[in-house]
Amino acid sequence: MNTAAILLCALLLDAVMGEPKWLWDRIPHPAVLMGRAVAILDKRLNPGRGGLAAGALTLVLLMGAAFLLGWGLSQLGGVVQILLTAILLAQRSLVQHVRAVADGLRISLGDGRRAVAMIVSRDTAAMDRSAVARSAIESAAENLSDGVIAPAFWFLLGGLPGLMVYKVVNTADSMIGYRTPRYEYFGKAAARMDDVLNWLPARLTCALIALPAGVLGSWREIAGDAGQHRSPNAGWPEAAMARAINVALAGPRAYDGRMQNFPWVGATGARIIGPEAIDAAVHKLWQTWGMMLGLVLLFALFG
Repeated sequence: MNTAAILLCALLLDAVMGEPKWLWDRIPHPAVLMGRAVAILDKRLNPGRGGLAAGALTLVLLMGAAFLLGWGLSQLGGVVQILLTAILLAQRSLVQHVRAVADGLRISLGDGRRAVAMIVSRDTAAMDRSAVARSAIESAAENLSDGVIAPAFWFLLGGLPGLMVYKVVNTADSMIGYRTPRYEYFGKAAARMDDVLNWLPARLTCALIALPAGVLGSWREIAGDAGQHRSPNAGWPEAAMARAINVALAGPRAYDGRMQNFPWVGATGARIIGPEAIDAAVHKLWQTWGMMLGLVLLFALFG
């Protein structure tokens, strides 16, 4: 099987099976193992305020180990690659987590807040219905890029080694890529590498959301909104999603008890929203997944 055919099978398997809880209750998920590796190197190489060199060494060790492990596992054949790739994709689990917020909001605001707290890092205790819905939609758009399109992209380019390298960098960024006293310098290499590896996939995700929604012609406006985001990549899928379902995203939100006035994304869209807007975003998640599946099928047949 060629690389695209393996990815095609993995995308379908992930969409059907998702994350089987019975399995991960018994053995650690590969992402958990990657997290443990990051934590061990953090403990060993960053006693408090690790510098750039220690952080760069950590990243090199993680990427090198991930590449070698991916290469070794890829020698076990197509079936092993399909299973591992499906495990490292997150379409079905993403949909389930986002849909849970809509289901929670239909019951009560408190249920919606509790559900969205599972997928965002911002303060949720004082959110109104619209803020809960916006948070879920923003998480859906960003994680569609990080958890589905980017892993598929790097598997297509680099096979299982490429996918493993991407996932370990993404995991490292989520753990040490913060501008805190402990990680300001130590985590900088991981954060910058994550930006590099997500640069193309974020824009690809944006296009895959925008094209079937008929908003690709608003690319200049999408780019303008994306440029205001604090991340060089996350703003692209968020801006496309905002226009695809005609809602305003981002805007003011609280972190650690402090309200921060972020600019609106898709400012002309609806600001009073609820579970129906989340449902629309979930539909776009599957629509975008279908677009990616079609591209991979073309590569499998003719690439």
